[in-house]
Amino acid sequence: MNQSSAINYEIREKAIQRFREKGIILPTFRQMSHPEEIPAEIKNKLKNIGLWDLNPLNLFRITWKNEPVAQGGTFGRVNHIEIPKSISGVDARIILMIGKWFPTGAHKVGAAYGCLAPRIISGQFDPTYHKAVWPSTGNYCRGGAFDSEIMGCTAVAILPEEMSRERFEWLKNIGAEVIATPGCESNVKEIYDKCWELKRTRPDCVILNQFDEFGNPAWHYNVTGPALEEVFGYLGVKNYKLAAYISNTGSAGTIAAGDYLKNKFSTMKVVASEALQCPTLFQNGFGGHRIEGIGDKHVPWVHNVKNTDLVTAIDDEDCMRILRLFNEPEGKTHLIDSGLDKEFVGQLSQIGISGIANLISAIKTAKYFEMTNEDVILTIATDSVDMYHSRLQELTTEKGQYSHIQAAIDHETCLLSQRTDYLKELTYTDRKALHNLKYFTWVEQQGKTVEEINQLWYDRDFWDMHFNSVKDWDIEIEKFNAEVLKK
Repeated sequence: MNQSSAINYEIREKAIQRFREKGIILPTFRQMSHPEEIPAEIKNKLKNIGLWDLNPLNLFRITWKNEPVAQGGTFGRVNHIEIPKSISGVDARIILMIGKWFPTGAHKVGAAYGCLAPRIISGQFDPTYHKAVWPSTGNYCRGGAFDSEIMGCTAVAILPEEMSRERFEWLKNIGAEVIATPGCESNVKEIYDKCWELKRTRPDCVILNQFDEFGNPAWHYNVTGPALEEVFGYLGVKNYKLAAYISNTGSAGTIAAGDYLKNKFSTMKVVASEALQCPTLFQNGFGGHRIEGIGDKHVPWVHNVKNTDLVTAIDDEDCMRILRLFNEPEGKTHLIDSGLDKEFVGQLSQIGISGIANLISAIKTAKYFEMTNEDVILTIATDSVDMYHSRLQELTTEKGQYSHIQAAIDHETCLLSQRTDYLKELTYTDRKALHNLKYFTWVEQQGKTVEEINQLWYDRDFWDMHFNSVKDWDIEIEKFNAEVLKK
């Protein structure tokens, strides 16, 4: 929903009627950040609902603060895990927020909500007619399909054909229409081409493109950002310094939490991470890679590159090796034999492939800036190994059974001995060069104008205006809910 968009009350009334029939009410963005403010009646009902159940009340579980249980949980502290020096090899404290405990097992369910809910409350989306199209390289279309189903909408998921089997199976089971496009994680252009085809041929389809929908970064700015700040506050010691925030770029939604954090901690670094096999930001490069969830070959429209301080390019081979280290029995045994607590080692399965990439990026950043044990690096584990069991099977078929010796090699090579190569600290002109790359995707291919792309760079109020529009959305959500609840 654009801030300047007028409300279409005729369509909005259709949505109100649909929600009334299905018993759907919408959480505010503030409630997602502060679930303690959710009414007690809803919390009590959630005690009988599974985390992944297709129940409208699970919209209220779009938060980083879900109780980490599969059935009947309410809310508590932000879910997170701290990586000890014995794994990272650096003195800096590295903390990952955990996305496993969102419905669908990934935080993208929140970014999708940030794109769909504003359209519904403004009458820009008719759930009795429109279909919600979710172009994605993985978790976003899953989150969008989940949101659509429990918000009374029909979902169309578009994702590359080489994504993991778990994603396709889940989408089909939930009843989404699934369109597989050619290529792998980095083939975003093919997804865009399919979106244009749908625009031309199917007037009932509304494209909710996470790469240019400001509801995506706005959700992260207002929900993920404060959650990260809260995790930092858990440390409790005033001489700790929030030194960096790491985010794979992907759709550039999650990295917007860095915009929030920079407003609070002005000296911290925002680090954009991507695959070495497709180093678009690092080297204007291209190629395919295996870090699922971070499609590239372009700069997303919603990436505020002025706020990006560092770019790291992460070898996907390192990520796949650490995926095995954290999840294969011999890998876990090696970590336990290295002195780590068995319960903690079990928690490492909460970090999926892109979370591992963020961890490696954090290690590179800590080494590059020579950080000490007073420095804190925050980052994200978007999803967990639950999305990648088929990948582990494929690796076993390709490389053979994982051994204790291989675990020791991978731990030493991919984590403890990680180097600061394939890393670039950005100057002002470097940032401007990344911004200029947007032209070739968004102006030449996707219908944006030169005036719009210049506004992204030169308008000092642009980003704050879009991030802060959530306050207006919350007001409209409360009005919408009041209409839904009228007898």
